[in-house]
Amino acid sequence: LAARADADRVLAELVAELQASQHAVRGVAIAIAARYRSLIDAVPDAVTIHDENGRILDANAAACGIYGRDRDTLRQLGVNDLNPSLPHDHMSTILANARLGSTSTVETTNLRGDGSGFPVEVHSNVYMDGNEKRVVAIARDITARKQVDRDLRASEARFRLFLQAMDKGVVVQDERGRILSCNPAACRIVGRSEAELQAMRSEHFAAWSLLDESGHAFAIDDLPNLRALRTGRTVNSTLVGIYLPHLGIQRWLSVTSVPQFAENGGRPIQVVSAFDDVTAMKHESELFAQTQSLAQIGGWQYGFGDDALVWTAQLYAICDLPPASGISLDRMIRFFPTDAREQLQAAIAEVRAGGTIELDLRMSSAIGRRRWVRIVARPIRHGDTVTGLIGTLQDITERKLVEVTLRNRALTDALTGLPNRDAVLEAAGATIDAAGGHDGPTLIHINLDRFRSINDVLGHGAGDRLLAMAARRLRDCLTNDSLCARFGGDEFLVLLPGGASEDQAARIAQRLAATFDEPFLIGQHEFRLTVSIGIARHPDDGATLQQLVSHAGAAMLEAKRRGRNAWFRYSPALARRAGNRLRIETHLRNAIAANEFHLEFQPQVDLGTQRALGAEALLRWTNPELGPMAPDLFVPYAESNGDIIAIGAWTIREACRQLREWRDRNVDIPYIAVNASFRQVLSGTLAGTVIAALREFDLPGEALEIELTERVFVEDLSDSQQTFAMLRGLGVKLVIDDFGEGYSALGYLRRLPIDGIKISHGFMQHVPGVPSDTAICDAIIRIGSSLGLMVIAEGVENEQQLEFLRERGTRLAQGYLFSRPLGANAFAAYLASQPSRGVHAARP
Repeated sequence: LAARADADRVLAELVAELQASQHAVRGVAIAIAARYRSLIDAVPDAVTIHDENGRILDANAAACGIYGRDRDTLRQLGVNDLNPSLPHDHMSTILANARLGSTSTVETTNLRGDGSGFPVEVHSNVYMDGNEKRVVAIARDITARKQVDRDLRASEARFRLFLQAMDKGVVVQDERGRILSCNPAACRIVGRSEAELQAMRSEHFAAWSLLDESGHAFAIDDLPNLRALRTGRTVNSTLVGIYLPHLGIQRWLSVTSVPQFAENGGRPIQVVSAFDDVTAMKHESELFAQTQSLAQIGGWQYGFGDDALVWTAQLYAICDLPPASGISLDRMIRFFPTDAREQLQAAIAEVRAGGTIELDLRMSSAIGRRRWVRIVARPIRHGDTVTGLIGTLQDITERKLVEVTLRNRALTDALTGLPNRDAVLEAAGATIDAAGGHDGPTLIHINLDRFRSINDVLGHGAGDRLLAMAARRLRDCLTNDSLCARFGGDEFLVLLPGGASEDQAARIAQRLAATFDEPFLIGQHEFRLTVSIGIARHPDDGATLQQLVSHAGAAMLEAKRRGRNAWFRYSPALARRAGNRLRIETHLRNAIAANEFHLEFQPQVDLGTQRALGAEALLRWTNPELGPMAPDLFVPYAESNGDIIAIGAWTIREACRQLREWRDRNVDIPYIAVNASFRQVLSGTLAGTVIAALREFDLPGEALEIELTERVFVEDLSDSQQTFAMLRGLGVKLVIDDFGEGYSALGYLRRLPIDGIKISHGFMQHVPGVPSDTAICDAIIRIGSSLGLMVIAEGVENEQQLEFLRERGTRLAQGYLFSRPLGANAFAAYLASQPSRGVHAARP
């Protein structure tokens, strides 16, 4: 019994010890599990543990947040739930190819709980959990990194484009001086391709003889780029002469080299050099220096105390005097005419007070030879006292003759041979000054109607010939006491002498207009031009030159506004209209809030089916105080003060709202065309406005067509490409409105992001009666057809115009022949009156 009791006691002690050990092990296990959970949850990336079948055994807190699922839900999923694109045997492949403890990395796309995908970088590691293989996968959301990469690539692309466009050469070299890259300007300047330059080594460059600014040879190691690499400092604007043996020429370059360093500093790893070809400037500088050294400049000195005048030999030659014949100040002064003599005497008196002399004067030598001379002198001082003067006298006759020639050229228009803008303004200003407030000159401002359109269609060469012919007609119908000048572009200014009466000015204006009655012959074609003329007389229509020019221009614009081919004299009514502008702009700012705008719609008709394929939305404004206002009156004001941005946004939204209302009523209209201002594009709001309107009224992009003037595409294309790309990506059509009325050359047309062109009403109204307008319309149709653009003719008002368009295969047209602009309900009724088309006709 005693032995049994001892055995029970020992057994109890062992059990207790075993229980204590198990308790300790359990505590350690709990602690390890807690540390494991803390560690895995501290990882900011999504961590998931997978068994051999890909099932998720565990996940950290970041995985729950990134995938949008709680841990229990994740444990019910497998790797293919996170990435359905993976093959079903994906885990088997990983386990078969992976080595224990090794990590593999891939980029793929995982899914969140809401079904959205996001790019991830997944690091996978295989390990043993007892007898089981496990895979730990760490998935990092790389959305931001991808965006940064895209932004960097876009920035690099823009930078490369910038370098490609630069006229300055740019070369990048490594730390050994080997060329890594260079832009086209660099290749052009040195006469080598980029591949050839990259293949060249220092021994190849040794044949390029180098000169410094003074013309002395120097070693290749002293080139700015190699100095920058050697010293780690920027070398600025260094003049280098390089003889290029493959071209057989010497070039002078102004080079700036900037070393590039790694993030940790140290020695430069690259050098970027930018250089300009300054060969022409260098040659001009050398030529100028040689000219200075060869110039015959005489020196002289005069003392006030002893009245002594000392000359160098060159001055005797300039004055045509025998050498060393002796000269006095009085005799020298007598070589100058009275006005120049007075100038010189006054200048000498100023030198006594401490001044200097710098004069260009006419003189007549001892034998009567006339010259221009330049006199420069400064005072001679003894202490605070001016005792004399010392200076030079140079024969500048040739220079003055050149200046006179250059001045005449500067005041002459090279194309027409007429005086230019500066010349006529100078003459008009002098005439006004001479009038002294009494009857002064009359200005006649002439503008060739629609010349720019003809110039764009025919080409600039023919346009220049037409300008020169027009200038000759203007000059030939004026008397010698009148001055006819080219004021700029297709504008001319006629200056009538002071005292010309109002009747005389009117008769001259009529004569100027009549000289354009005969057509102009360019090659085998005849073209007719008309002119709009404005008249302003001094001092009634303007007391100053600026006022007179401005008012003559305003009168010309009024003549153009009244239909062109007319003349108009400035009147107080024009000044009153300027006041009316302020009233219009004031009411215009409140027009949207006051609900004063509305739209009318004019059908765009398929000439084959005679049915409306679309409609142009036309803005209308009726103000309680001003009454109905024509768009031609208020739109220019809105564009000049910026109100057009808000008005344009209202127009786009209202057009989309009306189209949605029609579609809800089963009114059959595929699209609406809306005019947009260039200011909407420049402001960057156009794309956002269109997107918002389409979304608000649940319309596809194909339901909207934006009409823009050529000015937007040609002048602002580089700044607006993103807007146009966004609109075209939505399916919105872009059309050039009033094609041919703008400023662009046809060479731009094939590069513009457009779907169609619209023939201006200004051209169509003279078809087929006026040959020039008919030829222009015919050319526009053929150009549009050859470029695959839809062509829309507006302003079609008679059957002859319709037949003209049909014969040339034009599909779309609008105008009073089909319908006037209609209100929304009237337009719906117009559509309802047409036979059903069954399905929407396809847009051109």
